[in-house]
Amino acid sequence: QYAINANIPSSDVFMDHAGFSTYESMYRAKEIFGIDKMIIVTQKYHISRALYIARMLGIEAYGVASDYRTFSGQFYRDCREILARVKDLFIAIIQPDPTYLGEAIPISGDGTATNG
Repeated sequence: QYAINANIPSSDVFMDHAGFSTYESMYRAKEIFGIDKMIIVTQKYHISRALYIARMLGIEAYGVASDYRTFSGQFYRDCREILARVKDLFIAIIQPDPTYLGEAIPISGDGTATNG
C-alpha cells in the first residue's frame, strides 16, 4: 500500500501473500515471480540470513539495511535471529517446497494479479 500511495502503479507492485518465512519468500520470489537478481531491504540484523537463503537458491542478491531508528525489544529479535539462522542453514541446504507454490506470476507482467 505504501508504494501505491507513493504513486507507484499497482501494475508494478507484486504482493506475496504466501511468503510465510524468509525462506518461503525467497523461494517464491524465484519460482513464482521469476526473480533471479534482487535487492533485499530489511533490518540490519536480518540481512545476512536473507542474503544467505537467496544465494543458496541461486538468486543474485544484495542487501540494504532499513534501520533508520532503534526500536525497543531488539534483544528479543537478536535472540530469535540466532535460532532462525540455525534453522535456515539447514532449510536452505535441503530446499523443501514452500507451504504454497501456485502458478507463475512473472514480474515482467501485471502486479495487479497479486492484489487482494
